[in-house]
Amino acid sequence: MKKRIFDIIQIGNKGELASRLFDYLIVCAIFINILVAFLDTFEQLSMCFTLFTCLEAVTIILFIIEYILRVWTADLLYPDKSPGRARLKFMFSFDGIVDLLTILPFFFLSGFIVFRMLRVVRIMRLFRINAQYDSFNVITTVLIEKKNQIVSSVFIIIILMLASSLGMYSAEHEAQPDVFANAFSGIWWSVSTLLTVGYGDIYPITVVGKIMAILSAFLGVGVVAVPTGIISAGFVEQYTKKQNSEVRFRDLTKVGEFMIDENSDLLGLTVEEAEDKYEVKIFVVIREEMAVVASGNVRLQLNDILIVHTDKLVK
Repeated sequence: MKKRIFDIIQIGNKGELASRLFDYLIVCAIFINILVAFLDTFEQLSMCFTLFTCLEAVTIILFIIEYILRVWTADLLYPDKSPGRARLKFMFSFDGIVDLLTILPFFFLSGFIVFRMLRVVRIMRLFRINAQYDSFNVITTVLIEKKNQIVSSVFIIIILMLASSLGMYSAEHEAQPDVFANAFSGIWWSVSTLLTVGYGDIYPITVVGKIMAILSAFLGVGVVAVPTGIISAGFVEQYTKKQNSEVRFRDLTKVGEFMIDENSDLLGLTVEEAEDKYEVKIFVVIREEMAVVASGNVRLQLNDILIVHTDKLVK
């Protein structure tokens, strides 16, 4: 029974119908819980507060049951550890902490403000569930593959932020001692300027300060564009890989290759036209010792070698 429960409560177990239904149930409970927490802030809905409390209590009971089951089956999640150590490892893991912090705010809502703020942690459960599916894996893969470039760009942002804040403090402190009282005031100004937020609550009045502000604003546009470009390029790479890597292990016995000659009906067609006409899947086009990605608009040429998957004979 423990093994069966463990299989059901595992996130992203696509081969198990009960597990997927359990995932959908948890997602619905999370959305209801977050929606109730949102609506609970409107005084105009005070007549529904009792209903909101009941809905939240039902979802919290579900979260508690899930947490207890995950702790109970932790020895199956970490089979190399003893049951006690496995349960402790889960309780102090990211998933275990998120699950616990999801439950605690319900019992401490009238206490310290920090526990009321923990209600936001419930949103993290959605990320944890999405992380087991392909759509969210693309994001995590991009961040992991581009982490060095992202860290470098963030380091550049920090350096520019510190330099501009110290420079602005030196230029504006005497003219505005109350506004630029210390280096932290300069940091706040540099963040709002370099990141193109521009709140306008702190601004320079001296000529030198205005010149520095103009330079910082121009630098800010480039600084923000660097990590954005890195992440965007990473998304393009990942989606390209995903679209051109649909080969399954069961298809390997049906993959073949052939060359396009002057008598081939495929000559002059695009990859998309050839796939639709002959019901084949073209994986790669080898052209003059180069491997060309078989995107839909690539036009097939003489002597191209196609790596295809098909159950039919193509002449």
